[in-house]
Amino acid sequence: MSDAPATSARRARGGGGAARRAERTAVSVETAKYIQRNIPNYEVLDDAALEIIEQNAETVLAEIGVMFVDNPEALDRWRAAGAEIDGERVRIPRGLARKLCQTAPSEFTQCARNPERNVVIGGKNLVLAPVYGPPFVRDAEGGRRYATMADFEKFVKLGYMSKWLHHSGGTVCEPTDIPVNKRHLDMLLAHMTLSDKPFMGSVTEPSRAQDSIDMCNILFGEEFVQNNTVMTSLININSPMTFDSIMMGALEIFAANNQAAIISPFIVGGAMAPVSVAGTLTQVMAEVLAGIAYSQLVRPGAPVIMGTFVTSIDMNSGAPTFGTPEASHITYGAGQLARRLGVPYRSAGSFCGSKLPDAQAAYETSNSLQMGLLSGVNFMLHACGWLEGGLVASFEKFVMDADQLGTLHHFARGVDMSENGQAMGAIAEVGPGGHYLGCEHTQANFKSAFWRSDLFDYKPFETWDEEGARDTQALATIRVKKMIDTYQQPTLDPEIEARLRAYVAEKKASMPDSFM
Repeated sequence: MSDAPATSARRARGGGGAARRAERTAVSVETAKYIQRNIPNYEVLDDAALEIIEQNAETVLAEIGVMFVDNPEALDRWRAAGAEIDGERVRIPRGLARKLCQTAPSEFTQCARNPERNVVIGGKNLVLAPVYGPPFVRDAEGGRRYATMADFEKFVKLGYMSKWLHHSGGTVCEPTDIPVNKRHLDMLLAHMTLSDKPFMGSVTEPSRAQDSIDMCNILFGEEFVQNNTVMTSLININSPMTFDSIMMGALEIFAANNQAAIISPFIVGGAMAPVSVAGTLTQVMAEVLAGIAYSQLVRPGAPVIMGTFVTSIDMNSGAPTFGTPEASHITYGAGQLARRLGVPYRSAGSFCGSKLPDAQAAYETSNSLQMGLLSGVNFMLHACGWLEGGLVASFEKFVMDADQLGTLHHFARGVDMSENGQAMGAIAEVGPGGHYLGCEHTQANFKSAFWRSDLFDYKPFETWDEEGARDTQALATIRVKKMIDTYQQPTLDPEIEARLRAYVAEKKASMPDSFM
């Protein structure tokens, strides 16, 4: 695909090294288009295995059932649809959930306030969004600490300035200096004003989901919101097979208003699901079928994404592990199941269990990112910044990961087999014993032929040593500062911004602070 930027500053043009240096150092607020794969998905299961898992999932729904806790309206909806209700347990007849899922769209567009940054979720597309949910942050200067609103705003700015990141995300970190019942307002306001990329809504309480809708009505206009998807939201299932009223209440708000929900089991293999790959995939499929089907009971056609967050557990310490082959098998298999179900797929990310952005973090993250690309993921949450099993959002790792997302873009292009890609003219021009540095084909293609990191050091040892022998974390610290120093806030209609700030102020004033 072409990595044509959505917006870009006009850069100086001209001959000579000075012009090229100016081009390299120009402030960039460009964003690459979401990835459109030109490579095949990797499939680990044959049709017979997939059919067994699907049949087993139907057995789970029909004979074991799922729980809808503290939600009598949900029970009424299921009863009316033909499910068997036993207290809060819902047993769904074979085929019913899958039939209900048929109204869910196979792909949809999430609109950004800058239309050039709209993303299409589904099909062969991959949309990349940052880390979500850590209560702690880390940087080289301050170490590990509880996150603040200032940290959150800094991450939103970094996300906006990151070329390979298509989405601003949601709770990039949890700002613990703001009351629990009010922080969603500040987070939404930050996404809406400090970035013009797509973003996620609040799900921590149904009223906060409604605040998300109300603020989008101000930003986009009420009619536009009802007719277009402007938010995604993360609806986690309490695995195994429990749907709580908070998450389902938020889902009901988003679905009723035509906004997207990621219906995502939260799986730690061996604790929240069986230790086997096939057993975990069976439970994932059952939970997803029930969750997506319920969204369609609320509003047929409501946009959804089949989510799978998968990790295994270290049987010695009980800690989650990442980048493992078992997680890869589950992620690949779930991708196949999502495609058979006909809905977009969310999984993978920059997962690692490391405490620092070190070699362990790099290995585990690389495994997870490539796994996500090859498994057919359409929406990758946690694509950059994840550290310490998701407890920490790291500034250095954010820019390290965001830089590496460029490799996914370039790998997904596939192999260029055009006349230019075949390069027969270059081979003929150079001939035996020559070199390609000065040939016409190289001169025409050298700027775009190879992906190049904006972070890594490729200098000779002597130069690297003279400049302080900086490791990747040190280079990332410098890059974070540069990106924040050169951040340019996207323009927003002053009247709309004033209305958003007035809404936030009024809502905050209407309730006492709560940190519970």
